[in-house]
Amino acid sequence: MPKLGVNIDHVATLREARKTIEPDPVKAALECEQAGCDSIVCHLRKDRRHVQDEDLFRLKKEVRLPINMEMSVDPEIVDIICLLRPFQATIVPENRQEITTEGGLDVRGNLDEVMFVSKKLKDSGILVSLFIDPDIIQLESAVSAGVDMVEFHTGLYAENFISGGGYEAELQNLAIMVKKGVDMGIRVAAGHGLTYDNVAPVAAIENLYELNIGHSIISKSVFTGIGRAVRQMKELML
Repeated sequence: MPKLGVNIDHVATLREARKTIEPDPVKAALECEQAGCDSIVCHLRKDRRHVQDEDLFRLKKEVRLPINMEMSVDPEIVDIICLLRPFQATIVPENRQEITTEGGLDVRGNLDEVMFVSKKLKDSGILVSLFIDPDIIQLESAVSAGVDMVEFHTGLYAENFISGGGYEAELQNLAIMVKKGVDMGIRVAAGHGLTYDNVAPVAAIENLYELNIGHSIISKSVFTGIGRAVRQMKELML
């Protein structure tokens, strides 16, 4: 059974819709911790559309679980993460016009920059992961960049699952790429678009270290409360 990382970005999204103090993403993280999740994930974006700087430092202080910070290679963001020193940083592509992250990082096309940022993070004692498509070229580039792990983008699998066609091929490719990553000596996680309906086949992939899920859990929590939403997701991953 893979571990479960819960992304709390959209708790902050709801708060920022009114520019007020609630709901508090740190309180949400603490409730996720109590419900049995394995890590807390959040993304400090350049445009600060949801999580804010002070949220990060409160998370680091108040949450006992490992914190996985999603981040771009923007120098300002890199400096903040190096100062914060979370357990893990996951480098993702970032486009200001996007609603959410739209695909994996092009490691091959930006190898020098990725290696520079990765080294800076690792020198600060931070475990480094790259968010990439389940593609052999990107995987090999990630390994050559010297990172500790990768997170495979499951967006295409999720889209095909909704449309009802082709998701089996995406699932098979994901399983193959997970094995290749493990054989290359790195941990492999996965995430993006995973829901209560489509998570079980992904969670069943052998040697998958962790699944990172946010939107679906936060959406269900509106009706059930966040603790119950986390527990239900973990049950589906068994």
